[in-house]
Amino acid sequence: MKTLTLYTTAGCHLCEEAESILRYCQQYEPGIQWQSVDIAEDPALVERYGLRIPVIRKDDAELGWPFDPGQVMGFWK
Repeated sequence: MKTLTLYTTAGCHLCEEAESILRYCQQYEPGIQWQSVDIAEDPALVERYGLRIPVIRKDDAELGWPFDPGQVMGFWK
């Protein structure tokens, strides 16, 4: 089973919206699983994603904000 990584941080309203989109997609594709990673806990992640979050990562591919449910579903497959 694939697991997505959602790069996020506390207090980020776009990150909250991204997680809401993931939950919505999960209703139609129950196999969608993700792990949220708070970039604030790792300086390297802050440097890489600080201005780009939320970002969804799968293997070596990334889907950066803005994205919608259709894009997430396509990225998942």
